Amino acid sequence: MKNIIIPVDFSKQSEFALETGAILAKEHNATLHVLHMLELSESIISKSDSQNMNKMLFMLALAEKQLKPFLDKKYLEGINVIPVIKRHKVYNEVDALAHEINADLIIMGSQGLSIQDGIFAGSNAEKMVRNSSTPVLIIKSSPENFSLKNVIFATDMSVESVPAYKKAKSLLSKLGCEIQPVYVNRPFNDFLSSKQFSAKLKKFSEAGGANKVKFIAGHTIEDGLMQYAEETNADVIAISTNARKGLNRLLRGSISEDLANQSKLPVMTFKL
Repeated sequence: MKNIIIPVDFSKQSEFALETGAILAKEHNATLHVLHMLELSESIISKSDSQNMNKMLFMLALAEKQLKPFLDKKYLEGINVIPVIKRHKVYNEVDALAHEINADLIIMGSQGLSIQDGIFAGSNAEKMVRNSSTPVLIIKSSPENFSLKNVIFATDMSVESVPAYKKAKSLLSKLGCEIQPVYVNRPFNDFLSSKQFSAKLKKFSEAGGANKVKFIAGHTIEDGLMQYAEETNADVIAISTNARKGLNRLLRGSISEDLANQSKLPVMTFKL
């Protein structure tokens, strides 16, 4: 792991993300790219008159003034930290920077009940987590006991999800994690018999997926995952994302939105 992006808005939640990034950076000798977005309106950016230019320069100077003390933390000592200030929309800027530096991970803060107010509110957060080709780690609280040793990975065992599983396995293995793939069987939605599960697992495995997947039950996918995470003392719940179908509807349908919002554990996402 070489490059980690941390979008910040100077809130307590983004500081949780920053401290988590510091832990991973120290363990893996990674660089932290701390990104703050001004989110200027199109009217200010597109117009070149002196009034708009002065407003843009003022906001840039204010952001620089806020970012410097925000990064003055003891836990950042000895870490290569690159502050970045962008002027446009959150998702576009994060995605562009991720491609530019070949980022390994994006870390975001969340209040838990909803994606936090500020830069993580609304469609920007949905786009970032649902569409980002870079894995996203959502942090809910202070990372005092943060660990990535035991990770459960939710899968629908579809052939289409194999690339996301491989991406997750590759990154998590580099981070020293033990990954436990799990399938949540629900009573009314896509219920599988034991025989059907075995057949589906065989196809998943033959396509390059895991050859062992834990078969668990839950009234909902979210409940099943959170209960299993508690039973196994998991550190993180990982999930693949796709806006189109099934389990992989992160932050679009209620399944993974509820998981990301309600889970006390960090949630990591991998795009199909």
